[in-house]
Amino acid sequence: MNDELILVEPTMEYDRQIQAYRKEFLTFGGSMDGCGSLRRFENTQDWLDQVEALKRPETTPPDLVPMTQYLYVRLPERKVIGVIQIRHCFNDILEKYAGHIGYSVAPSERRKGYATRMLHLVLPECRKLGLERILVCCLEGNEGSRKVILSNGGVYESTVYWPERNVELERYWIDTTAAE
Repeated sequence: MNDELILVEPTMEYDRQIQAYRKEFLTFGGSMDGCGSLRRFENTQDWLDQVEALKRPETTPPDLVPMTQYLYVRLPERKVIGVIQIRHCFNDILEKYAGHIGYSVAPSERRKGYATRMLHLVLPECRKLGLERILVCCLEGNEGSRKVILSNGGVYESTVYWPERNVELERYWIDTTAAE
């Protein structure tokens, strides 16, 4: 992997690439974890407006928490390879089932190590938000996601059942102060 990859906050500068990422998921299926409501927004600006509102507690709806959204972009073609989101704090659902981080990688770009590097790059951003430990969850049996988490220092805590989604989730904690 000799490509230059960067984390950037989403802007309209990436409109075409964001919509291509969205379309790939809608075409091939899969969970768009860490994308917020991108799946339902045909207009990138509408999604960006939501992303911007969710950055600050005063503009975050009461049922959600403040979060910061990033695109994982491969240069020079500026292709959106992945999307990752930091949730600044917990509500009841996040604390039990989702954690501080949500992420996904485009189906065409999986199994290339991108998710591991993307999670690694976001850990300093977590520290800047005052998060010394973060909770990251994955579906039980999702070997790829488990490896991503473990490669970034994840320490297994427990497996919990989420009745609303009928799934078992593995919970891991990562010490952000130990990350380089």
